[in-house]
Amino acid sequence: MNNNLTTSRDLRAGAVAALMFLLPFLSVTTPASPSICDLLFFLIAVFNWNDCRSALARHWPAVKAVVIAFGIQFLYAALCFAVRSGASPANLEKPLRMLLAVSALALVLACRPDRRILWWGAAGGAFTGMALVAFQHVVLGQSRPAGFSNAITTGDLLLCLGFLCMAAVVDLRGTRLRYLGLAGLAAGVMGSVLTGTRGSALALLLAVLLLIRYASTLGVRRVRAVVALSLALAGASYLTPQTGVANRVAEAVSDVELYTSGASAFTNVGIRLALWKEASLQIRAHPLFGVDKLRAKNEEKQLVDAGLVDPVVLEMPHYHNDALQVLVTGGVTGLTIWLATLVAPFVFFLRQLGVGAAAGAQRRGLALAGALVVLGYVGFGLTEVIFWSTQASLFYALTIFLLIGLCLNAKEPDGE
Repeated sequence: MNNNLTTSRDLRAGAVAALMFLLPFLSVTTPASPSICDLLFFLIAVFNWNDCRSALARHWPAVKAVVIAFGIQFLYAALCFAVRSGASPANLEKPLRMLLAVSALALVLACRPDRRILWWGAAGGAFTGMALVAFQHVVLGQSRPAGFSNAITTGDLLLCLGFLCMAAVVDLRGTRLRYLGLAGLAAGVMGSVLTGTRGSALALLLAVLLLIRYASTLGVRRVRAVVALSLALAGASYLTPQTGVANRVAEAVSDVELYTSGASAFTNVGIRLALWKEASLQIRAHPLFGVDKLRAKNEEKQLVDAGLVDPVVLEMPHYHNDALQVLVTGGVTGLTIWLATLVAPFVFFLRQLGVGAAAGAQRRGLALAGALVVLGYVGFGLTEVIFWSTQASLFYALTIFLLIGLCLNAKEPDGE
């Protein structure tokens, strides 16, 4: 009986560790992997309900703000679905699945897997992802390699994997494995650069500012090395014509000039500026609770017919800015709730970083990883609706909950 129980727990722990590795490892090369991992985490948690409930209850004061934020996001989506005629049930899918990602947190707390598994998965995912986009760019001649998804999502997720490897360098100081982290960071940044995703540059800038802010806590030497490597890679990519980065920067400047002169909005940046203008008009009309996507599309057509916005907006599925997207479809109420899913985990991770040397290298590295992922999504969302993608949305929720669980494990006496 006891042997069977031990075997069952070992199998559960092995499954959790495998999923923790596969989530980052397959995130770029297999777009469906976050969805599959989310489902498997949830099913394992259901079959181990008592252990998961006890583990979550033990740490509830520390995690309740984050869990409640995701819970309220789902409840607001459900309320909007209930009161809006013609609203699609599909609008509930992402908020529900992001909430169910809390099962990953419960399982990490219950099973206490080795956090290094996540670092190995992130490094492996960065290497394979970079190899994929490099092959598409160099061999297939694609100017903006997109992996098996789209260029923006692929580039953003590659940079997130680089951020995880960046944090691994802090955690694995004094060991040879830290070089794996540095290599993974380089692979993630270079892979992101090859996709031509400009929003990643904003995310990288936010990451550098965070590292500088916590340099004394994380170790000045390590921060200098990581920042220098990141900036050197970014600079080298700009100066290397084959990457196309310099062309993308020049193109952005030209796009703005064309749009402001009234010549054309049918450019990458011009389309965004037209969409943001449209969004501002729609937000002004429905400031508190927004409107459903179908009604927003109908209003978009009316604005075009009235000559208030460029017709190019009719070809776009969203507003190319996360905050504006939420404001249009959820109003100020929805924006406040959505921001909570970013702010609550960010505050949690900053508190872990703020403990300083007393936290230990493990917890500092894990907390840095979480803060970088949140900041990354903030940067991505300035020029793109990163949460439009189920792949990216579930990667965010699962990674955040995994890192929170690993942070709390490292905080306990036998975690350091």
